[in-house]
Amino acid sequence: MEPDLAIIVNIHEAKINLSELLAAVAAGEEVVIANRNVPVARLVSYEQAGKRVLGFVGGEESWDDSFFDMLLEEELAKWGF
Repeated sequence: MEPDLAIIVNIHEAKINLSELLAAVAAGEEVVIANRNVPVARLVSYEQAGKRVLGFVGGEESWDDSFFDMLLEEELAKWGF
C-alpha cells in the first residue's frame, strides 16, 4: 500500500537524483522507490537514538570510579576467566 503524499520514483530516477531525494527526506518528505512502478523501498528520515540510561541505576549515575577497576584474579576465576 502506497503512503499518501509520498514522492514515488523508479530506481533509475532515484540513482540520478539521490542527493535531491535525500534533501527532501531531510525536509520531512517520504520517498518511495519503485521497480517498474512497484514500490520496493521507502526512504525516511534517520532518527538518532537518545542517550541510553543504565536500568539498574534508575537514570542516576551513582557509582564510584572503582566500578571500572580491573577484577582481582580470584574474582576473574569465579567468572571462568
